[in-house]
Amino acid sequence: MDILKALSVSDMVALAIFALAWMAYEPLLHAVGGNKGVINTDMTAIRAAWMRTMAARENKFMDGQLLGHTLNSASFFASSNLILIAAAAGVLFGGEGAFRSVSSLMVLKTSSRLLFEAQIALVLLALARGLLDFIWAIRQMNYCLAVIGAAPETDDKAFQRAYGDTAARLLNPALSSFNRGVRGYYFALAAAAWLFGPAAFILTTLAAMTLLFTRQRRSPAARAVGDLRRMLEKL
Repeated sequence: MDILKALSVSDMVALAIFALAWMAYEPLLHAVGGNKGVINTDMTAIRAAWMRTMAARENKFMDGQLLGHTLNSASFFASSNLILIAAAAGVLFGGEGAFRSVSSLMVLKTSSRLLFEAQIALVLLALARGLLDFIWAIRQMNYCLAVIGAAPETDDKAFQRAYGDTAARLLNPALSSFNRGVRGYYFALAAAAWLFGPAAFILTTLAAMTLLFTRQRRSPAARAVGDLRRMLEKL
């Protein structure tokens, strides 16, 4: 294939590392963190506690407002993604003119138009995957709003807990999709580093993975979320 001929050994190694990091990040995070000690995992327990409290709360207006705020955030990110996708697509389909303009920049390392198109296509792919995650998150959050609105007023504690746990099974995947969409920006930036050469591509991919892991497990936010989960589990 022509694309394989355009890639050097260093490019193929860098691309393989990127693909492995992109696909293995989430399973590796769960394997290392187990059921606790990771923001994403701890937040699933906190959201479940939120939904159980929502089911028992008489006035659910605040719950709808909180979820609506998150829905607006997801919509904002989805709109931003569309703009970035349009920009990347414009460069990708800009033809020889776009390639000459980029090739004139000394800091960029793209040996052929085919390699340049592969580099931009990878950025476009990362952004498109993120957009699909945001769209799915928005749809699921809309379902959650209906669940909150449909929550009946009842004094049955068992029903309230069951309703809250079931609502959490819908809310957690929605916000997990939102998190994957945000994570897509990290990998899109790593993919863009390929334009500066395979070494920069590898270093940026590893830096993105390190940053993501650090924020999930070692950041002040991770410690605070873990403490809050433990407090809620004692109730």
